[in-house]
Amino acid sequence: MKEKNYRKARLILEDGTVFSGWSFGHEASVSGEIVFNTAMTGYPESLTDPSYCGQIIVLTYPSIGNYGVPAKDIEDGMFRFFESDRIHATGLIISDYSEKFNHWNAQQSLGSWLKDEKVPGLFGIDTRMLTKIIREKGTMLAKIVFDEEVAFYDPSSDNLVKQVSVSERVVYGNGQHRILLVDCGVKSNIIRYLLRYDTTVIRVPWDYEYSAEDYDGLFISNGPGDPVLCQSTIVNLRESINKPQPIFGICLGHQLLSLAAGAETYKLKFGHRSHNQPVLEVGTNKAWLTSQNHGYAVKTDTLKDEWLPYFVNLNDNSNEGIRHRSKPIFSTQFHPEASSGPTDTAFLFTNFVNAIETWKK
Repeated sequence: MKEKNYRKARLILEDGTVFSGWSFGHEASVSGEIVFNTAMTGYPESLTDPSYCGQIIVLTYPSIGNYGVPAKDIEDGMFRFFESDRIHATGLIISDYSEKFNHWNAQQSLGSWLKDEKVPGLFGIDTRMLTKIIREKGTMLAKIVFDEEVAFYDPSSDNLVKQVSVSERVVYGNGQHRILLVDCGVKSNIIRYLLRYDTTVIRVPWDYEYSAEDYDGLFISNGPGDPVLCQSTIVNLRESINKPQPIFGICLGHQLLSLAAGAETYKLKFGHRSHNQPVLEVGTNKAWLTSQNHGYAVKTDTLKDEWLPYFVNLNDNSNEGIRHRSKPIFSTQFHPEASSGPTDTAFLFTNFVNAIETWKK
C-alpha cells in the first residue's frame, strides 16, 4: 500500500469531528476555514486563487494529482497557467492522491509543489462524508495537525484582502482604453481577459485612492473574506458610481459594488465553489453555466431603486449580479473569466469594453 510511504496526520473540525489521513504535502500544523469545491479539474488554478486565502480546500472529485502541476511560464508578467504567483490556500484535503502524473505541460507532482510552497495536503480522507458534514452544519473552522497542536483560526476576522492585494501600482499592456483595476485579490486570468482588448490595465492596491487617476473604465476584482472589512474600497466606489466611466465588478468586486450602492451582504451556509453552476439572466430566459468561488452573497431585497438584479442562481435563488438602471455599471458574483472553465459568460468582458468605447465617443 502506498500509504506506508506517507506520514499520518489528522484533520480536526471545529465541531470535534476527527479524520485521519496521510500527508503528501508540507508537514506542519495549520488552521483555517474548511470549504469544499466540486470541480473535476483545476486544482492548480484553485490553489493559487487569492480568494482561497485562509481556507482549507476539500476537493470532492475522488482522485487528484493525475495531471501534475504545469510549468511556471511567464506571460504578460504573470505565471501563464496559474491564478497568482503562489498558493494562497492554507491546506488541501483529497480522497485519493495520484502519485503518477501525465500531461504535456506537467513540470512536477502536486505533492512536490505543495512541499515547495509549504502547504499541507492530506489524502485518504472520506471527502464524501466530510462534504456532507459541511453541507449540513455549514462552513466551519478546521485544522490539520501533525505532532504540534495549533489553535483554531477564523480567517474571516482578518482583512484578508490586505494580505493578497498588490502593494503598489502595476501597469500591463499599452492599449488605448485605460482600465483601472482595483486589486482585492485578482485572478491573473481576469487581467489576461482584459488584455485581449485594446487596453492598458492599471492594477492598484485595494485601498488606493484613485480619484486623480486617468481611466476609461473601472474594474473591481475578486478576493477573499468578508466584504464589509474593505471599507476603503467601498468609500472609493461610492464616489465612482457618481462618475460617468463604466464599472465592472466580479465576485468580491460585485459585493463591494453592492455595498457601495447601499445594499447588504450575508454569509452563505457553505458557499458556492464549483464549476457549472447555472445562473439565469434576470428578465430573460437565458441560462448560463458559471464557475464560482465565494462564501458571501448580496441580499437582493436590499437593492436600492436605481439598481436591478442582473443574474440569479438557479440552485438556491441567491443573487449573482446587479446592474444600474441607466448607467454602464454592472457586476457578477460568478467568474466569467473562469480557468478552468466554463467561459460561457466571457461576453461580459466585451460588454464592458463596448461600454467604454460608447462612453468615450
